[in-house]
Amino acid sequence: MTSFADTRTQSSRKRYDEYVVQLRMFASAREAAGTARDTMPGDTVDQVLAGAVARFGADFATVLQSCRVWVNGESADGTSAVTDTDEVAILPPVSGGDK
Repeated sequence: MTSFADTRTQSSRKRYDEYVVQLRMFASAREAAGTARDTMPGDTVDQVLAGAVARFGADFATVLQSCRVWVNGESADGTSAVTDTDEVAILPPVSGGDK
């Protein structure tokens, strides 16, 4: 018998057992994507970012080169694993301050 928790986990996975994570984009990444939020399949940060580039195009790919990526508020690299409960944030460099 399948439990409610099993059903929820199965329904939050995309084909081929990839997780679907929340993707948040800020500043120039948001502008290049045309949205501040989306969902994206992937088991690692690299897979999520590859899906975002495929969906949002060349301008987004260019912006992404200078961005930092965080998972659940912690800095992450491309090999970092993600699950359906994670939020991947794309943060462009920030400038400003006193001169």
